[in-house]
Amino acid sequence: MRTEIVVCGAGMAGITAVYHLSKLGLKDILLVDSRPPLTFTSDKSSESYRNHWPSQTMASFMDHSIDLLDELAIESDNIFQMNRRGYVYMTAQEEIIAGWRRTAARKNDPAYAPSPADGWQNQPNAIDFLDDHSRIHAAYPFLNKTVNGILHPRRCGWLSAQQLGMHLLDKAKRRGVRLIEGEITAVARQNNRIHAVTVNGKTIKTRRFVNAAGPFLNNVAQMMGLSLPVYNELHTKISFNDPLRIIPRNAPLMIWNDPLLLDWTDEEREELRSDSSLRWLTEEMPAGLHFRPEGSENAQTILGIWTYHVKKQEVVAQPHFDQELYPDIVLRGLCQLVPELEAYRDRLKRPFVDGGYYCKTTENRPLIGRLPIEGAFVIGALSGYGIMGGMAAGELLAAHITGGTLPAYATDFAPNRYENAEYMRRLPAIIAQDGQL
Repeated sequence: MRTEIVVCGAGMAGITAVYHLSKLGLKDILLVDSRPPLTFTSDKSSESYRNHWPSQTMASFMDHSIDLLDELAIESDNIFQMNRRGYVYMTAQEEIIAGWRRTAARKNDPAYAPSPADGWQNQPNAIDFLDDHSRIHAAYPFLNKTVNGILHPRRCGWLSAQQLGMHLLDKAKRRGVRLIEGEITAVARQNNRIHAVTVNGKTIKTRRFVNAAGPFLNNVAQMMGLSLPVYNELHTKISFNDPLRIIPRNAPLMIWNDPLLLDWTDEEREELRSDSSLRWLTEEMPAGLHFRPEGSENAQTILGIWTYHVKKQEVVAQPHFDQELYPDIVLRGLCQLVPELEAYRDRLKRPFVDGGYYCKTTENRPLIGRLPIEGAFVIGALSGYGIMGGMAAGELLAAHITGGTLPAYATDFAPNRYENAEYMRRLPAIIAQDGQL
């Protein structure tokens, strides 16, 4: 068997790669995965997107990716249900408020209003700032009254990742892309060129191979004798029902920008402090607790996410999630942001807990481009932003393969960037502003 291009991995990265390659007219593309498409990490995300990033490199990349999503939404009659509710960052700290006041495009705009629940067209793209306490709580009355400032980047929201991915895959298949369920166990080279891959024990000759294996990026790289500068973290989220509709169904994604002390009783705090393994629960927790409604107007689900402890770890097929402590901590934190949620404290059905792996580089930028083997390419390390950045990532990978024009950010995402002395000089500053939620 022979094919022109083999793409390993049918997550969002692999699917956007074959979509863009087939859109450019390339034929004989084979997409291979041992699982059904989008079922390992791509369907475990919060499905959110944003162009609000601290570095211009990542902001440009995401802005272009959102441009492509906008075009696709128009073309498909928004089959993947993209909205533009924005992200609302909240703080009670005056120093943060002062910084937001300096950088926001619109400050205390008299016409400020929360974004509409649905649609993405004809919405403002600027960043709004409010430090008028009464107006903040008129717009978001469910929030704790300690919130004194908000920053509202508007070109943000969420979508259905499953519907987006399957729509792209369907279009790619219509152009001739073939999807097979199978495991790639070997990648053969001849004279430092890609020669063949082994799938389900069968040899498939090919000249080009794309590693889009998500959290298994390095496992696949090792088949070629390579090691990629990536590692994996397991990130977790909860979902729970809000039958009292305490959080409005049209709310944006809301992010607490301050550290937080969990609200324990004196007795609970004393007990936790006496246990060295749990003492950290009485100490300051990091910023970044966020939540949003999930589903239609008639649904009840709320997503809650708080990345307070992550560590590098090996990927396993069925990761273990903390079903006891994590949901309790997230709910306690949410109750401090949205006090009325206390109504559920003793009678809430246990939240559903799941999540997925973030495959990351040190500076939280993707790996997209050529590998040091002729015909070998990589698209990955899309650390928690594979849904929002997938369209631009797939387009960039296709440009590398076809010799197309590369955008300015291409060199900062290329795998060989760590061989560039100037990039390495800037690396500490880049790491300091990685923009990870």
